[in-house]
Amino acid sequence: MDDFAAQIVVVGGGPAGLRAAEVAAAGGARVSVFEAKASVGRKFLVAGGGGLNLTKAEEPERLAANYRGPGMPADFWARLVAESGPEELRAWAAGLGVETFVASTGRVYPREMKAAPLLRAWVRRLRAAGVEFAMHHRLSGLRGTTLSFATPSGAREVRAGAVVLALGGGSWPETGSDGSWVNDLRAAGVNVAALQPANCGWMVAWPADVLALAGTPLKNVVVRTPDEQAAGELMLTAYGLEGGAIYALGAALRGMEQAEIGIDFKPGVTAERLVTRFGAVRKAAGELSTAKWHALTREAGQRWRLGTAAVAILRATPPVGTVAALAERVKNCRITLNGPRPLAEAISTAGGVQWGELDAHLMLKRIPGVFVAGEMVDWEAPTGGYLIHGSWATGGLAAGGALRRMGR
Repeated sequence: MDDFAAQIVVVGGGPAGLRAAEVAAAGGARVSVFEAKASVGRKFLVAGGGGLNLTKAEEPERLAANYRGPGMPADFWARLVAESGPEELRAWAAGLGVETFVASTGRVYPREMKAAPLLRAWVRRLRAAGVEFAMHHRLSGLRGTTLSFATPSGAREVRAGAVVLALGGGSWPETGSDGSWVNDLRAAGVNVAALQPANCGWMVAWPADVLALAGTPLKNVVVRTPDEQAAGELMLTAYGLEGGAIYALGAALRGMEQAEIGIDFKPGVTAERLVTRFGAVRKAAGELSTAKWHALTREAGQRWRLGTAAVAILRATPPVGTVAALAERVKNCRITLNGPRPLAEAISTAGGVQWGELDAHLMLKRIPGVFVAGEMVDWEAPTGGYLIHGSWATGGLAAGGALRRMGR
């Protein structure tokens, strides 16, 4: 057995784990990071494929409002981002030699729009601070602050003064966050909410003419549920819909017995104004034939400047006989969803360790000395910088709790 009783052990080499190691080392602790894969930061690098959206340049109160989770203390994120907000995260990146900029959307990116340079600088800083790394160590058991690992050379047991678990959620399992820790914590008596896909695509039974447009965007739309709405962009896919406008409604959709959305294809224009733009109001005599319905939607697409994807979706709905009725549908096109895509495909995870199991520093009440961070905790947030920021900030909070636990 390796006697690391005076050491803080971090399990998981994602942004939450690396930040925990950084804060713990800065606090004077000896720190070791154990990672199941051959290298750290794999999900971080995948997230950086779109330029690495680190955070959102917002006031802390507004940023905090984007985090949600059942049973979450009302002021948790407000307090956390007041100390570890967007400016602090940008200053931290600058300290690594990575300049950031604020895009027109408010999203914050590295100037190089790449994750690898930041990750390399981060690991160099950790090694310089004395942090040790152990790769190919998969957590296989947890008894208090004694951990068991499966390694290529056999089983290994490690004791620590405090432990920070940052094992991720269940999305992108190929990067290491496969959710296998859920059963381990449940076996220890910890209440863990089932992991569910968040920021994910939703399935729709499209007809053939809509399927033919898979990969076509729906720009500048508003998506609504009975109680919420989100503006942004959607993408038609062979299985349904992707995009920020539906990702943001994931929690509301998961709570519906039959998930359904309404799409407003022209959010800046009233239905009455659309009718005026069309010209003379037409009324069909009896039911509209397929040919006439197709002609009406085609003309509406031209006059109202609807994209090809919007026209195809409208055409797949039951015909209406007047321009006024079609305008109302453009403002609220109802789409039935057949469930979310699998967890493995999701950008992030909902569910995790329930808030009632944690103290103010994210320590497990049932396992003193063991802290959790990142997507292991039952919170979720939309894309747009909130996910990486949330993992980074909770990693620092957990490490601070571990240092206090050890009297540092």
